[in-house]
Amino acid sequence: MTEQRTAWQLDPDRALPAEPGVRALAREIYASTAALPIVSMHGHVDVDLLVQDEPFANPAEMFVIPDHYLVRMLVSQGESPAALGIPTQDGSPYETDPREVWRRFCRNWKLFRGTPTRYWLEHELAVVFEAPAPPSEETADGLYDFLLDRLARDESRPRALLDRFNVELLATTDSAASGLAGHRKLAEQEGRQRILPTFRPDDLLHIRRPGWAADVRRLSEVSGIEAGDYDSFLLALRQRRAAFLQAGARATDHGHLSASAEPLDPADARSIFAAALRGESDAAAAEAFAGGMLYEMARMSAEDGLVMQLHPGVLRNHSSAVRSRYGTDKGFDIPVRVEFTRALQPLLNSFGMDPGFRMIVFTTDETVYSRELAPLAGAYPALRLGAPWWFLDSPEQMRRFRESAVETAGFYNTSGFVDDTRALASIPARHDLARRIDAGFLARLVAEGRLAAAEAVETGIDLAYNLPLQSYAPRP
Repeated sequence: MTEQRTAWQLDPDRALPAEPGVRALAREIYASTAALPIVSMHGHVDVDLLVQDEPFANPAEMFVIPDHYLVRMLVSQGESPAALGIPTQDGSPYETDPREVWRRFCRNWKLFRGTPTRYWLEHELAVVFEAPAPPSEETADGLYDFLLDRLARDESRPRALLDRFNVELLATTDSAASGLAGHRKLAEQEGRQRILPTFRPDDLLHIRRPGWAADVRRLSEVSGIEAGDYDSFLLALRQRRAAFLQAGARATDHGHLSASAEPLDPADARSIFAAALRGESDAAAAEAFAGGMLYEMARMSAEDGLVMQLHPGVLRNHSSAVRSRYGTDKGFDIPVRVEFTRALQPLLNSFGMDPGFRMIVFTTDETVYSRELAPLAGAYPALRLGAPWWFLDSPEQMRRFRESAVETAGFYNTSGFVDDTRALASIPARHDLARRIDAGFLARLVAEGRLAAAEAVETGIDLAYNLPLQSYAPRP
C-alpha cells in the first residue's frame, strides 16, 4: 500500500485551559511532562497478548471489540453487542466481519462527542497510528485499509507499542490462582521485569459467586496446599502472594461492592467457609466474609509489602440479559454510593499507622473525595488517594478531583496517575490527558499566585512519573 501522510492534526492545546494567560503557563508545565516514561500500575491488558506478541488482526479487534467504553456507548444508542462483534455465550449469531463492525463504529462517531473515549480514540488514531482523517461513514473503508496496513507492521506489535509509548512499567491484573506462566515467559523473552503481575483475589473472597468452590480447588492445585478449611485457605493465599512477589508483583487489587473491612472472629470465619464449601452460605454471611477477608488482605499486605489497592462501589454486570448472552465485563458495571470513613476504620485502626503497610483507594463516587477520602489520606500515613478511576477519568472530573482532594490531602498523598484500561493503544492517550489536566490545574495555581512556576513544573513531573513509582515501589 502506498504510504499516506496524515492530514488529520489534533489541536496541540487540547484539554488545556481556555484563558490565554493560564493556557500559556499550562503549555510550559505540560511540556515538562509530555515525554516522561509511563508508569502504568493498574491495568487489565491481557498478559497472553504480550507473551504471544502477534500483530493485531484488524482495526475492529484493535479499537472496537475489546473497548467496553466504546461498546457501551453504541449499545446505549441501539446497537447490539452482537452487531459489534462481541461473541455470544449461547451460540447465537454475531457479526464476524471486522470491516462491518468498523463501519458501524465509524458511522456512529458523533456519539462520542464530549466524552473521554473521543479524546483517547483521537489520540490513538491520529497520533499513534497517524490516520489521515477522523472516522465517519465516508472515511470508514479508507481508514480500515490504512490501519490494516499499519497494524501489520512490526512496530505495531503489542510489545513494540509499549516501547513506542515509552512504558517503563506495566502491571497486569491476574487471578490469585494464576500459575503466572505468562509472566515467567515474558521475563525470559524481555530479559527484564517490565510487565508485572497484580494479585487479584476477588473470585476467592466472594463465596456466593458462581464457580467459587471450583476456584478454591484451583487455588489448592496451584498453591500445593489443600484449602479444605479456612486456616489452610489463608495459607494457600499467602503462598500465592509469595509467588506473585517472586514474579515481580508490587500490588494487590480488590474490587468489592463496599469498602467494609470488619474483621471476623476466626471461629465465625471457619464456620462460614465450611458452610460455603457445602453450598449453604447466605447473603449476610457472604458480606461478612468479604469484609473479613478484606481485613485479612490488609494484614497480609502489612506482612509482605504488597501495596493494597481498593476500588469499591461498582455493581457488576447490571444487565442480567447481557451477562447471560455475552458474559461479564461488557460495559454494564454501574457505580453505586460508597461510604469509606466508618467502613475502613477497623482496617486503618490496625494498619493505618504501620510503616510497612501501604494502601491506595480508588472510587467511582466523586462525592466522597472532599468529604471522606481526602481527609483520610491527609491523616493516615499508610493511605494514598488513587487517581480518578474508570467513570471519573474524564477531563471535567479529573479537574474536580484536584479541586476536591488537594486542599485537604495535598498532592503527595495521592498516587499520581495510573490508568485502568484493557485497550493497549489507549494507555498513552489516557496518560497524555491526565498530564494536560494536571498542567491546567497547576497553571491556575501559578496564575493565582498560590504556587511558583518552578514548583508547578516539579509537581507536574511528580504527578506524572515520580509519585506512581513511589506509590508502588517494592518494600525493602
